[in-house]
Amino acid sequence: MTSPPPDTFLPFADRWQANARLALDTMAMHPTRGIPTWMLNDMQWEHLETLSGHPAGSYERDPVTVYRDFQLKAGTCYIDQWIPKNPLTMKGQGYGADTQRGATTGADAIVRDGRVIDSPEAVVEHMETVIFPAWARWRDELEANADDEVRRRIAGEVAVQARFGMNMLKGPYGNFFSFPGFLYAEYGYANYFMAYALYPDVMERGFRIHADASVVHNRIAARAIIEGGLPRLVRLDHDMADSRGTLVNVESLDRLWFPPFARAIQPFLDAGIRLIWHCDGNLMEMVPRLLEAGIGGFQGFQYEDGMDYEKLCGMTDREGNPLFIIAGVSVTRTLPHGTPGDVRREMDWLVEKGPKVGLMLGCSSSIAPGVPLENIKTLIEGFAHYRGNR
Repeated sequence: MTSPPPDTFLPFADRWQANARLALDTMAMHPTRGIPTWMLNDMQWEHLETLSGHPAGSYERDPVTVYRDFQLKAGTCYIDQWIPKNPLTMKGQGYGADTQRGATTGADAIVRDGRVIDSPEAVVEHMETVIFPAWARWRDELEANADDEVRRRIAGEVAVQARFGMNMLKGPYGNFFSFPGFLYAEYGYANYFMAYALYPDVMERGFRIHADASVVHNRIAARAIIEGGLPRLVRLDHDMADSRGTLVNVESLDRLWFPPFARAIQPFLDAGIRLIWHCDGNLMEMVPRLLEAGIGGFQGFQYEDGMDYEKLCGMTDREGNPLFIIAGVSVTRTLPHGTPGDVRREMDWLVEKGPKVGLMLGCSSSIAPGVPLENIKTLIEGFAHYRGNR
């Protein structure tokens, strides 16, 4: 057995400050006197500058420093997705006319590896000749370089944590998970989902091949988390629903997707790492199935689309244990269209109806430009109130 890499989170054990310690205790499902704050991805540059104490124009010049300082001033206890340059993708009032368009955002044509994707048959042909072999090669490369991959992941997390200091905790995300998913970002919604409906055997084979690689990937990621002393919580993120429900018939997911998905995430469960699911749209039909596969919590509820927060908070995982919940004030309804009073009332409701242990507070997703500054200030004040430091 290889020895753990020298640079890990283990030396931080006695150095964590109050906010990071609150996050760690909450992840461990311990009773706490306060509720930790999850990351706040406000994409309006003026907010980041004003609330971090930096002058106007500083975010564009030094996005990493301003974004970090904004999180610290906001009282953030825990960040998994470290995306300091993400707000640079938007202007002050959202995407502009010069925004590059892709497969799901109005591209005139979708071309992959010299092939025009203009039919479900073109999707299948590209998947079978390009994507499936690439996944198999990726699996082999991961297996051949497992120890280096473990070290690289740990080193990346240690470097970000060093930038944070000891009062804000970095958790694993991004290259720490893999599982089969829908390829609409590759091919566009129409042609991909026509292919899904017309060629289920190809879809099932693709999910299976991707799961084969994901098992190897997630075994490496689980090793990195355990050997590196990283937080034992991973948030899985893939949009599979809209406001009406799942993007495909849920019974087809039972046949084609859930078995390889469950197999892909098993290395985390074997290592005792909690998995939570990021919710976009109305996922209520998927919730019991996700729990049965091993998911242990949820984040990002669109209450206005039918996600039943109160019901979810009363559920348990497949072992009968309480769920871990990152509850968020709505970024599509309350923050952009409500008043400061609405923000306070929704936050109070999230706490009142949320679980008694294993609860963090944040926003349901990223905050697009246009939210009134007073609502953001009220949000941050509410976070401080529930952390117990005001």
